[in-house]
Amino acid sequence: MKSLLLLLLVLTGVNVVAAQMLQSPDGRIRVTISTDSVLRYSITYDNKLMLDPSTVDMLLQDGRRLSSNLKSKKTTRNRVDQIITSPVPEKRINIPDRYNSLSIVFRSGFGIEFRAYDDGVAYRIQSYLKDSIKINTETAQFKLHRAHPVYYTAVVPRENVDRYHTSFEEPYSLKPVDSIDNTTLIFTPTLVSPVEGPKMVITESDLEDYPGMFLTGSNDRGLYAHFAPVAEEEQVLEGEFPASIVTRRADYIAHTKGERSYPWRVILIAEEDRKLPENDLVYRLASPSRVADVSWIRPGKGTDEWIIGVNLFNIPFKSGVNTATYKYYIDFAKRFGFERIMMDAGWSDTKDLFKINPDINMDEIAAYAMEKGVRLSMWTLALTLDQQLEPALQQFKKWGVDFIMTDFMDRDDQKMVNFYHRIAEACARHQVMIMFHGAFKTAGFNRTWPHAVTREGVLGSEYNIWSEKPTPEHNLLLPFIRMTAGPLDYEPGILDNATAKTFRPIGDKVMSLGTRCHQAAMFVVYESPIQLFSGNPSQGLLEPAFMELIGSIPTVWDTTIVLQGKVGDYIVTARRKGAVWYIGAMTDWTARELSIALDFLPDGSFEAVILRDGVNADRYASDYMIENKTLRAKQELKLSLAPGGGALLRLKSAGN
Repeated sequence: MKSLLLLLLVLTGVNVVAAQMLQSPDGRIRVTISTDSVLRYSITYDNKLMLDPSTVDMLLQDGRRLSSNLKSKKTTRNRVDQIITSPVPEKRINIPDRYNSLSIVFRSGFGIEFRAYDDGVAYRIQSYLKDSIKINTETAQFKLHRAHPVYYTAVVPRENVDRYHTSFEEPYSLKPVDSIDNTTLIFTPTLVSPVEGPKMVITESDLEDYPGMFLTGSNDRGLYAHFAPVAEEEQVLEGEFPASIVTRRADYIAHTKGERSYPWRVILIAEEDRKLPENDLVYRLASPSRVADVSWIRPGKGTDEWIIGVNLFNIPFKSGVNTATYKYYIDFAKRFGFERIMMDAGWSDTKDLFKINPDINMDEIAAYAMEKGVRLSMWTLALTLDQQLEPALQQFKKWGVDFIMTDFMDRDDQKMVNFYHRIAEACARHQVMIMFHGAFKTAGFNRTWPHAVTREGVLGSEYNIWSEKPTPEHNLLLPFIRMTAGPLDYEPGILDNATAKTFRPIGDKVMSLGTRCHQAAMFVVYESPIQLFSGNPSQGLLEPAFMELIGSIPTVWDTTIVLQGKVGDYIVTARRKGAVWYIGAMTDWTARELSIALDFLPDGSFEAVILRDGVNADRYASDYMIENKTLRAKQELKLSLAPGGGALLRLKSAGN
């Protein structure tokens, strides 16, 4: 062991005297921490370098710096092996939390904690200072050992606002890390994808009272943290959806209390691609729940009318944002087992939640929903919700609303991060679930506030309205990258489906790229404790067998196993709720023949409902087949996936 440690220290170029080592419980991941002149860490996996020595530091506005005095006052090692029970389990109920940790308190008034897990590494800075402090910069480097390819999402500049305004919804680019320069602002999670060897996802967790972490390149092999400065002045940018924009920023990134822990810098590590969607390290690192009673949190599926433009047919009334349309949606939800409907933008004035659309009778809709046993959900503009928060939440409760969406924050500076926590706390007091749109990634927020059940921060279904961006290739990157940071609201289920040749972005007749089964599989592959079905209910009513299968799919799970997967190419995910298993399979534009081993099932026979691409799905993407058959555990299941295709299975024990 001593010789191995010496070898690691020589490889990483770390001062032998000042270095300390931390390893994962299984011994495959090792972190070497140097505190000689600056604080650096490096990471090896199976004795092979993944990260070269990378600097960690923090500079305050008064000149104090973490690295000003790295002499240790106290060093603590710990070993943890416990189970976290999730009240809203998007992957699994019982989450193993097993790691080794090293904490160092320095004479500079700062500290550092490193944790080594079997599936990743995390560290966070701590400060032990009096009064409040202003933080100029935080240095967080991720210096790759080689110039590996990186999947990243870059901020696209907007007119009339600074570079830190973004909805965090962009397609992925793939470039060698040394071709990304310091003018490119990247939002995380970001995937490092070596041709050979483990993959790494760089992200963060437990983000509070602090700006979110962007990354930049530097034309070398490193990725470097970058943070939005504090918002000093703001103004309202008018338009269809008014939003508060920053017009002047401070020369520091945070004004916060001097004694605290900072967000975790997280590096997920996966030897196999399929292990990335299973990884819940971000959740494990987050602060525990602040909601004592979680019995009122009710995950489930809902409908949403916005993406299809409320373009209904085969109905005796004029469709639109009106009472008759929402009653129609309530009937649809009741028919197919959906728990709620969403009343999206348009039900009220965007600037006044109490100025109801004159075509809507809220009391009538609320009474009808209650009669049918269907709950209401409401869209809100973030600026308006903030201004009318308490009275709005009280009114929502009177209407039986148990879930709201708030939209168009489009920032993650310190002030906006604090907005999320403030809104979540208020919603918890009123027992209303919440989802944030126009939002940064989840980053463990759903553990701290379990009623914040899902979040956007993803280029999803709505982009079919005006672009060709949500391709099957894009859809096959999301489980391996974005989903590692927490649940995502993609809003699957578009029922008008197209091939690459036949697709057109048409706002009044929205279609999706890829097959119907590709859309259906998303309900299993993508994690979101509230799934919003974005398809046209008028079409769904013509296909009851299809909709009954979609309606049966849970949104929270006891167990998750990713059976097969390759980043950007394909995925096969199995999830269990009670005694029933669901399998979702998706592929990119490459048709695939998949052989799926059912050896994860308990012994016995299973009655299976199988939704698969039809024989003509390569030309008519809405073509599908539904068949019923008996399967046995440990047999091989063959699936043929069309280009941009998918499959969905439900398996119930034949004995039940």
